[in-house]
This record gives sequence, C-alpha cells and structure tokens, in this order.
Amino acid sequence: MLNIEDIIETVNMIRDENLDIRTITMGISLFDCVSDDPDRFAGRIYDKITRTASRLVPCGEELETLYGIPIINKRIAVTPISLLGGSLGPDAYLKAAKAMDRAAKEIGVNFIGGFGALVQKGSTKGADALLSVLPEALSETELVCSSVNVASTKAGINMDAVARMGRIIRETAYLTRDRESIGCAKLVVFANVPQDNPFMAGAFHGFGEPECCVNVGVSGPGVVANAVARAGNCDFSTLADVIKKTAFKITRMGQLMAHEASKRLGVPYGIVDLSLAPTPAQGDSVARILEGMGLEICGAAGTTAALALLNDAVKKGGVMASSHVGGLSGAFIPVSEDAGMIEAVEKNALSLEKLEAMTAVCSVGLDMIAIPGDTPEDVICGIIADEISIGVANNKTTAVRLIPAYGRKEGDSVSFGGLLGHAPVMRVPGASPAAFIARGGRIPAPIHSLRN
Repeated sequence: MLNIEDIIETVNMIRDENLDIRTITMGISLFDCVSDDPDRFAGRIYDKITRTASRLVPCGEELETLYGIPIINKRIAVTPISLLGGSLGPDAYLKAAKAMDRAAKEIGVNFIGGFGALVQKGSTKGADALLSVLPEALSETELVCSSVNVASTKAGINMDAVARMGRIIRETAYLTRDRESIGCAKLVVFANVPQDNPFMAGAFHGFGEPECCVNVGVSGPGVVANAVARAGNCDFSTLADVIKKTAFKITRMGQLMAHEASKRLGVPYGIVDLSLAPTPAQGDSVARILEGMGLEICGAAGTTAALALLNDAVKKGGVMASSHVGGLSGAFIPVSEDAGMIEAVEKNALSLEKLEAMTAVCSVGLDMIAIPGDTPEDVICGIIADEISIGVANNKTTAVRLIPAYGRKEGDSVSFGGLLGHAPVMRVPGASPAAFIARGGRIPAPIHSLRN
C-alpha cells in the first residue's frame, strides 16, 4: 500500500539532486476515429484528443502543488496513425498530423506522439501514405512526434524501410534547416519498439492497451550520481546494491504519482518507466554516474561495463518498487541532453562507434546525435542498420535519433533549447555502405527468435 511516507526520503533528492517526474503521458486509442473522409478523419482525431485529455495538464499541476514534486512534461500518445487511415491518401495523413498538433496546443501538452508506423515486415497502404508525408508533417507541426519500427527479433530487419528512413531523415533535416534541423529530433527509428513508452519521440498507444491510460516516466541521474559518490571506493557488488536501493526510492515516487494521476483523471494506470533520463543541467547526467564509478571520462575503456552495471541495477531496483514497470526502463544516453556526454564528445573521448557499443547494454540507442548535414543518405541508413541489428540480435529495444544538421560540419554545434539541449556535430564513418543498403528485402530473424 502506497502512502506519503514512501517518498519522505526523496525530499532532498527533489530539492538538491534534480529528481523529477519527467513525464505523465496519457495514452489514447483513436480506433473509433476511422473515417473514409479526410476532413472527418482529422476532425474526429482532434475531438477525441481534446475531449479525453482536457484534464491532463491541470491534473499534473495539481499533483506538483500537492506533493512538491516537479512534473516536467505532460504528454499524449495515440494509436499509430498509419493503422487508422485505411485507403486514405497522403493528404489525409498530413491533415491528421496537423489536427494532432492543434489538439496538443489546445490542451497545453509538451508533445504528442503516435504519428508513426509499424513496418518491421513490410508496409501497408496506410504506412506508405504516412511515410510519404512524414518530412512535411514534422516540419509543418511543432509538437507532433513520430516513431517508425523497422525491425523486431521475430520479424528481422526490413531493409527497404531502413533505406526509406534514411531518405526521410535527410529530407526532414532539409525542411527544418532554418531551425537547426529540429524536425529530426522528433523522429526515432526503432527495433522492438515498446508499446507503452511514455518518453518522446517514441511514445505511442499500442495494441492491447486500454481505451485510455496514464504512463509515468521518472528520472533521477543526479540522485544516482550522488548516491554513487557517497558510496565511495566500494566493490562492485556493494555499488550495485547502492544503485538498486536508490532506483527503488525513485520508482516508488513514480508509482505514487501514477496512482494519483490515474485516480484524478479517472483512467487506468499503465506503467512506470524508471529510465534515467538526463537533462543538459549540470549534475543531471548519466555520464557523470559512469565517471563517479572511476572512469576518467565517459568513453574511456570500461565505459560499456560501467553502463551495463548501472542499467541492470536500475532495473532490479525498479521492479522491486512497482509491479507494473514498462516502457524502456534503464539508462538513456542522449548526447545533446546530457552535459557529461556533450563534454566527452567535445574532448574526443566519446565517438559514434563507442556510443554504438554502449547501446548494446543500455535502454535505448543512438539518441539525439548531431552529424554533418552533408552525411550521405546511405551512411545514415548504415548507421540505422547497425544499431537496429543490436536490438534484433539481443532481443531488446534499440533506436536511432540522428540529426543531420544542415549546413554544419564535424566540430560545429547545434542548439535546440530546453530539455533537447545542444549537440556537438560528431564524425561519421567515411566509407560507403551504398551497395549493401541497395540489396533491399529483409534481413532474416535470428535463430533464437523461434521460441514457440
């Protein structure tokens, strides 16, 4: 039974260590918005979202006031739009994206996710139509986010979809070139996408979810970093216990807020995502946790091992605190959103190749990474394919959020502001995988996918 005493120990974490509820995300099913008329389709989407989520932002503000716990974002995730449009053409999907954007602004949320597609085995007519307008949708809206699942351990890797996403990323970067190519920051390519993830840009309301629910994402890199520092020069078993106990306290706070939001909004509570999501603020960095374990700088030899320990301990502590843990749940390593990662890249201690190795043991992938704006399309596709293959082979979620910063070269920097932070433009491999990408088709699922 949860009560206020469960979070008394976290008061100093909130005050001094950047602990917060990173997001309360309301998932909304839009299956009842289907229509064969584009305007009616968009209108139903707008009406359903504004009607269902009208209390989301006020509820979050009430909980902040009551408990003194910052809730940084209030967000919405909807059914993947490509599943709803049927035979409607590309223009209808663009209208739907704009309706989502208007609804999000009307309600006052920070982002709305779900303008995406599941194409791990191939594309439907709806997915093709949506993908054809995806760059325009991301450039002509402010709050709409998109996720596209191109692979799974069960299906393998849809390399035709990977090739298409390379083109979409390049085009989105160009269309938002006057805004630091920010459209790409709202687009993520997944393998094994979770269907209850509250974090953007990957959030959507998946199959098997209720008509509506609330999912909560907690965050506390600064809390864990301070706990590691207080632990001193202990052995790894002791260090893992320290992190587990800290993650337990953070997750209990998240579960309390999830229950309270559920009760006040009158919708079911879904999951708590206990991911360590960093921010550009000093002291709120996953890289600093790894350095607190004894690394000279993030990216040094031993970084992957340190991240593996951290990710595992966070998960173990979190599942003891809540019976409903989901989403991504672990350590995020988004370059632009983590002050320590930014410093490591600027000091040439952290490369794209090292980040890829780290993603084999963390919870997301190559996240919020700025690359030169003239990076060839085939190289972008190759980076996606490499990262996605880690998820498929290891039966885990991996993702790619690359930003080819238009007009920028290696060593430059792009700034997005707010939680998105700023990113140094990183070096990418120079050799071309064009002939490899051009083969097309699907890379078969690994043998261990046959578990029936």
